[in-house]
Amino acid sequence: MQDSLLKRFGVSMEDNLLRKFDQLIKQRGYENRSEAIRDLIRDTLIQQSWEDSKQIVAGSILLFYNHHQRNLLEEMISIQHSMHHLILATTHFHLTHESCLELIVVKGRVKDIQQLNYKLTTLKGVEYGKFTVAPVEQM
Repeated sequence: MQDSLLKRFGVSMEDNLLRKFDQLIKQRGYENRSEAIRDLIRDTLIQQSWEDSKQIVAGSILLFYNHHQRNLLEEMISIQHSMHHLILATTHFHLTHESCLELIVVKGRVKDIQQLNYKLTTLKGVEYGKFTVAPVEQM
């Protein structure tokens, strides 16, 4: 990635919105508004890259589920084996007697990983699923 020169530009917003933004900046520990705005823009560009189904991304699928749900583990394993080329690693955590957390580290085309995510998060017994992603190529 080439070194870029910093460019200044102005942003106008309502007082109420700016106060809320400043509170967020303080909560997250940013030193200034510019750092926060840069992060918001990067996040928006990453989200937009999802629209390009050929984009190669890396990320994770986080699943919370009840391991007592009938056939759930077998279905999860079957889905993961059928799409093994997208999975880099998995980690399993026992949270309570009934609840488990599984973290699946993935890399591949957005469209394919989204399909894997949908197949896993819609299984009966999966209580919560979260798909996070970032493009592999530098922005």
